Amino acid sequence: MSLMLPVARIFVPPKSAMQSGRGKSQGWMLTFPPSEKLRVDPLMGWTGSADTAKQVGLHFETKEAAVAYAEANGIAYVVEEPKPAKAIKPKVYADNFKFGRAENWTH
Repeated sequence: MSLMLPVARIFVPPKSAMQSGRGKSQGWMLTFPPSEKLRVDPLMGWTGSADTAKQVGLHFETKEAAVAYAEANGIAYVVEEPKPAKAIKPKVYADNFKFGRAENWTH
């Protein structure tokens, strides 16, 4: 049985679902895995840990810069390549009323 060591994750952050812009989704991020399990506070019932590394996320302009940083600092890492974006066919509201429309108009 092999022991799996936690590795840092290098990835492109996703676009926020709350906004239509691309803010904070450019470049690459290096995040660290948790070093300890979450525990329940007996008084309040909240979960937490003393691990502060999970709060750290390093931003890099390129994947190569993130990989170079991880290798220079002896950090084990895995690179998650972004999925290709699906092509979105633009739609025009006026097409609903155009002459020679292929589908029947239903209201």
